Parts: sequence; structure tokens; C-alpha cells
Amino acid sequence: MPSIAGVVLLPGAGGTKEHPTLRALEDSLAPLPVVRHEFSYRREGKRTPPRAPKLVAELFEDCQEISTQLGCDPADLVLGGRSMGGRVCSMAVAEGMSAAGLILLSYPLHPPSKPDKLRVDHFGAIDVPCLFVSGDNDPFGSPTEFEPYLDRINSDVSAKFLKGGRHDPSNRSQRENIVEAVSEWLAALP
Repeated sequence: MPSIAGVVLLPGAGGTKEHPTLRALEDSLAPLPVVRHEFSYRREGKRTPPRAPKLVAELFEDCQEISTQLGCDPADLVLGGRSMGGRVCSMAVAEGMSAAGLILLSYPLHPPSKPDKLRVDHFGAIDVPCLFVSGDNDPFGSPTEFEPYLDRINSDVSAKFLKGGRHDPSNRSQRENIVEAVSEWLAALP
């Protein structure tokens, strides 16, 4: 494993840090520290997230605290998460937040049935290695829809699309495939 100090994972908008995929990643990546982090709106018992800019600002502060707790530089942390959690991490990195890389699970390329509302404007400002892992039947973005946008990222990009997968991994086998993809990608980071 390269000199990564830890991994910070955030849940999707409707999920929590207890999501089975995030827990499986934490278990499989040991002894590498994995912090499954909750957005403040979920800690406060709210179900609806605030707008992305507020979540990005919160993540800047939270990652500084997490890096202090882990005794590392924020640039030595890999950031990511499921759906909205990964999107917020990618937006924070695009706005200048230090990171060693991004793990983007079920990245919401666009809202379901709204392929014209793309969430890629910030891709050109991302300059860290990225891993995208999604189902090939994800209504938030198909492999074909992702293809024209991944090369906007100014670093190495790996993408894995799981056969038969939708937006939320529905079974243990799909979670195992995600864990394998993330583990292999982390091991190959420079």
C-alpha cells in the first residue's frame, strides 16, 4: 500500500455512515485508517441535505479535524464516498482541498431521467487520481454517459462499471466487487 495516511468516506444523501458498502470498505482496508464520516445534517437528525456549497464548506473544516486526529497532512488522505458524498468530495478537491485521490462510488452524473442536468462542471479543476465505481444500470449515469466527461479530469482516472448494478449495491457480491476495485486502485496509487 502506498504512503496514504487514511481514507475518508461519506454517505449518499439518504444514507448514513453505517451504509453496508462503507462498512465493508472500512473492514477490508485495515490496517489503513478509514473514517466513515457523517454530514452534520444527518448528525442533527435531518433527512434532507443542504445545498452542495454548504456541504463542501463543512467538508473543508471536517477534513482538517480528521487529519489532525490521524496526525497527518490532509494531502495524504484519500477522500470519497457514495453518490452525493463522493460528489461533495470531488467538488471540494476542485475548489482546492488537498487530497491524495478520490473514490467516487455511484457518482451521480445527473439526476435520474434528467441527463441534461450534468454534474461535471468542476471536473476540469480536479487534479488528483480518481476511481469511479458504479453499476452499469445506474439511473444516475450509465457507462456511455460517463465516457465523454472522465477525460476532463487532470489526473489518472479509473472507472469500473459493475454488471447488473444499480445506484445502490443490492447484494454482498456487488459490495465485494466494490471492495476489490477500491483495494486494487489504492494499492496502485503512486
